[in-house]
Amino acid sequence: MPRLFCDGREIELRAGQRVLDALSDAGVVVPSSCRVGACQSCLVQATRGRPPAESQVGLKASLQAQAYFLACQATPTEDLEISLAGAAALEVRASIRSVDRLAADVLRVTLEPMQPFPYRAGQFLTLLREDGLARAYSLASLPTDKHLELHVRVVPQGKMSAWLESASAVGSSVRLRGPSGDCCYLPGYPTQSLVLVGVGTGLAPLWGILREALAANHQGGIELWHGGRTPESLYLSDELMALATAHRNFSYRACALESRGPSEVTVGHLDQLLLEAIPSFAGRRVYLCGDAGLVQLLKRKVFLAGASLQEIHADPFVSSK
Repeated sequence: MPRLFCDGREIELRAGQRVLDALSDAGVVVPSSCRVGACQSCLVQATRGRPPAESQVGLKASLQAQAYFLACQATPTEDLEISLAGAAALEVRASIRSVDRLAADVLRVTLEPMQPFPYRAGQFLTLLREDGLARAYSLASLPTDKHLELHVRVVPQGKMSAWLESASAVGSSVRLRGPSGDCCYLPGYPTQSLVLVGVGTGLAPLWGILREALAANHQGGIELWHGGRTPESLYLSDELMALATAHRNFSYRACALESRGPSEVTVGHLDQLLLEAIPSFAGRRVYLCGDAGLVQLLKRKVFLAGASLQEIHADPFVSSK
């Protein structure tokens, strides 16, 4: 059986065992969140041996070249020596500047990095608490903003969201890793129609992408669709309607699964409402963000409706307690 060497310890891997599970079983703490390779929280570095190819899918080419890989996706077939300190070298320290409420179950968290943290609007980062608890969140801010902004859904019994909601979070020191993801505005196509679709806090990356496109004087039509269970769960509605008023090429559609009274929100399933309004996605660039199941469903439907796979940018959120 292949062996894993980590910080002076030798761990024998069981058949088919992944690196993250082997480390956890051995009592080695590695930050992790989604465990499906989406959040990139469990990044480690191989110092001897080759990481399995599947464990580097989705990583930047520069990280792959330095033998970084995702521990939750790695099932080695040969001996592997790893360093946990290598991933720590990629981190930037930050402080939590403020936490306020955007909706009943959505927090706006602003962070002040202690070092430069270059990113593109729409990318995501990993937020690490001092005890190693890690969660991935999309950036809602613009690179030109003074602070980083996250939109955090308060998850029942969620460890990170409950802490961020508490009074003790503001002023705390945290670590940031990233950024990651390619769900970003592409400035080289100023006349292309853009369709931005998000559910819940899937609005976060779209809020950044939208404002970056408008700041770049994007000429093509821009539609933003935001879905939630009820009208009360939709946030930043006033700000989005103000942008729609100020920019003739931008339209905002708020959708909810249910509504208890008169509302400007369209009631129905987001995927059905979207395809009814836009029968063909040929030639459009599409951004899909939020619940992983809905994002995958929408990706398939807009592809079948004519969108090119190269022009579909998906950021599926994997929930973690």
